[in-house]
Amino acid sequence: MAEPKLFELNNGTMQVKVSNFGCTITSLFVPDKDGKLADVVLGFDTLEPYLKGAAPYFGCIVGRVANRIKDGKFSLNGVEYALPINKPPNSLHGGHKGFDKVIWEVAEYKQGDNPSITFKYNSHDGEEGYPGAVSFTATYTLTSKMTMRLDMEGVPENKPTPISLAQHTYWNLAGHDSGSILDHTIQIFANHLTPVDHNTVPTGEIMPVKGTPFDFTTENKIGSRIHEVGLGYDHNYVLDCGDENSGLKHAAKLKDPNSLRTLNLWTNAPGMQFYTANYVNGIVGKGGAVYGKHAAACLETQGYPNAINQPNFPSVVVQRRDVQTLYVV
Repeated sequence: MAEPKLFELNNGTMQVKVSNFGCTITSLFVPDKDGKLADVVLGFDTLEPYLKGAAPYFGCIVGRVANRIKDGKFSLNGVEYALPINKPPNSLHGGHKGFDKVIWEVAEYKQGDNPSITFKYNSHDGEEGYPGAVSFTATYTLTSKMTMRLDMEGVPENKPTPISLAQHTYWNLAGHDSGSILDHTIQIFANHLTPVDHNTVPTGEIMPVKGTPFDFTTENKIGSRIHEVGLGYDHNYVLDCGDENSGLKHAAKLKDPNSLRTLNLWTNAPGMQFYTANYVNGIVGKGGAVYGKHAAACLETQGYPNAINQPNFPSVVVQRRDVQTLYVV
């Protein structure tokens, strides 16, 4: 059996460490306005805490289906399926042992000006309750000095199945150990979101964000109205108004006002979960840094949560092949 390991992608400007355990980004160094490097993702110094389940999905790829499936149930082609209830009363991020908790095979690892690493994972029929065997690949590439690309693909081998992968990095552009991100600004290229019930499952409605605390169609501080939305943001935005380039939509622009580090996110997924680390509470991370509530922002591009049970949402059922691309600039 393959061992969990760390691999480095380094193009002289960006330095990224990623593990074959969960395709997890454990560190990502980028320069600020003065050229000073900082690690801008939350995580741990060693792989041991990840293996022990101490990470609340820090830096990993989640699947077979990201986010929540209501009551852990769905029907497909007349067959009822039951999934693990790992976030009662729902199934979350693939179940008890989702793709974030398995060792992926390293299929290719390239160094040079555009370093990349490709991981593969074969998910068997019935794994965590999901139908059909599926071959997955995920490739991280540093495509330019300040651009990272992630290509994720799922190919069902024998039957249709829901597939919706998401990359779950916790971003703090001031540095992973710098505290709250409430002073970061964000622009989300979405005129609508999918409101949720008391168990954080979408109701099926598509709601305009205009005039609400969820409106980030223009750049605004994350903390400006967060007190109006309970614990914080944990909502799926409908990516319906961003510029398009090479088949990708501009999903979000996150910025730290002090370092001026800016993350532009492009994707071909229909939605993005904006999550402000509401449930992070005193986790001891890299260098002894203590991560608290709102210590990071997650920008999880995805199919809409619970889409398998909402016929008015874009379908996540894949018949033959699904390719998802994510650019971080």
